[in-house]
Amino acid sequence: MSADGKTDDEIRAILGSVKIIALVGASPNPDRPSNRVMRFLLGRGYDVIPVNPGQAGKTLHGQTVYGRLSDIPRAVDMVDVFRAADALPEVVREAAALPHRPKVIWGQLEVLHPQAADAAREAGMDIVMDRCPAIEIPRLGL
Repeated sequence: MSADGKTDDEIRAILGSVKIIALVGASPNPDRPSNRVMRFLLGRGYDVIPVNPGQAGKTLHGQTVYGRLSDIPRAVDMVDVFRAADALPEVVREAAALPHRPKVIWGQLEVLHPQAADAAREAGMDIVMDRCPAIEIPRLGL
């Protein structure tokens, strides 16, 4: 079983249901995984909103970068987290405080935090951890 306990069908359903993704930790460096994954997701038709306080106001792959989740002027379906695992609780807290909570918090590879996962579920959000949508989408044939 996977680290997050999700089945392939659950991952398939999540990736099929989300349209707008906030990508926390988006980097302008094309060599960084967050940059490549953002480009991949945009190419697959997702609406990806980059979040990075040091890049706020700039653009990345043609998308305006925001400093925080709360700065994004519209609801998002999923928050994809490219931060260290110890940052996940704060991301979950910020997402839970949004007027329209995202459906899913997605922790990238090696982003695992059991307490943050519990907090996300308690706030009514699903959570995926230690996975990458750019790996899961081709693996699942989506």
